[in-house]
Amino acid sequence: MRLSCQQEDLHRGLSAVARAIPARSTLPITQHVLVDAADGHITLSATDAETIAITYTIPASIREPGSITLPSRLLSDFVATLPHEEIEMTLAERSRQVSLSCARNEASVGGMDPDDFPPIPPVGDAIAIKVEPDRLRRALSQVVFAAANDDSRPVLTGVHFAIDGKQLRLAAADGFRLAVHTMELRATVAAKSVIIPARSLRELTQLLPEVSDPVTISFNTANTQVQFDLGHAKLTAQLVQGTFPNYQQLIPSAYKTSTEVAVSEFGRATRIAQIFARDGSGIVRLIATPGQGGVPGRLLVTARAEEVGNNEGELDALIEGEEAHIAFNGRYLRDVLDIIDTDRVAVETSSASSPGVLRPVGDDRYVHVIMPMFVQW
Repeated sequence: MRLSCQQEDLHRGLSAVARAIPARSTLPITQHVLVDAADGHITLSATDAETIAITYTIPASIREPGSITLPSRLLSDFVATLPHEEIEMTLAERSRQVSLSCARNEASVGGMDPDDFPPIPPVGDAIAIKVEPDRLRRALSQVVFAAANDDSRPVLTGVHFAIDGKQLRLAAADGFRLAVHTMELRATVAAKSVIIPARSLRELTQLLPEVSDPVTISFNTANTQVQFDLGHAKLTAQLVQGTFPNYQQLIPSAYKTSTEVAVSEFGRATRIAQIFARDGSGIVRLIATPGQGGVPGRLLVTARAEEVGNNEGELDALIEGEEAHIAFNGRYLRDVLDIIDTDRVAVETSSASSPGVLRPVGDDRYVHVIMPMFVQW
């Protein structure tokens, strides 16, 4: 194998596939990246051999095709420190030692037999949909953070993708909150319901800014794998097996109080309250008071820590209904306020013991539900 490529291209590709490298593994070759050179490009591949695989293609001048696996961390760190010039890579026949040179820097890196690299099975296109990368990235940013990190309920560690005709609905929940984003598809697609690991989708969001053409999402016929094809990169993930909870019944259909406030002001007040909530079980209290006699309503955002101090932040609000008291985990509240991209948000409540619902004003594609915390008022 003999080839040359630009340092920037190789660095970008190695950084992308490294996201599939497991932190710990009993299979040493999964700490390697597969380098496959042919037909005027290099295809870099990495996998944890269980849940995720990423391939990334970069342009190159291939004088002799070939393939080898190389230790991902060593190769990535070395390439990252090189100047932005051409890198020469040479692998002698029947050898596992790769020579790399760039400018006045040289290195020799030992690899492993590419035949031992875990195979990345093709997904096919039994069912495929196309989604614009900006829309997909926005949808993922609004739901992935709500997925559970605890493996005690595996189905909650993923994001539920439900396809129904020309509509795709994404949902994530961890038992304390629920995030749902709905988007329209370009074409009608057969109904399908799958759970995609949140970890895989987090890695996907890092790749999406690089593309402008629609992303092709394909599922295999066995309903065990999904592939996101970005053109120069592909991410393949094993689907989570199981039944996702019927979350539609968790979204309250009515409310007694609707409190509309500016997202930026609400977010700032919540961040300040969190400082005090750290020593008070993370509890942030909301008190919504309707206006009277031409005086605008107000939302009071408060937090207190016993024997330490307390905080109150007051916001102007448009309030429909009766006065309301409710308490949330401050981190959960801040998480959703950080991803809402409209100017204003409506908080719908029924009682201090009922779930609260946040809806971006002017955007009916997103809804977020947070379970309340029980406090003494």
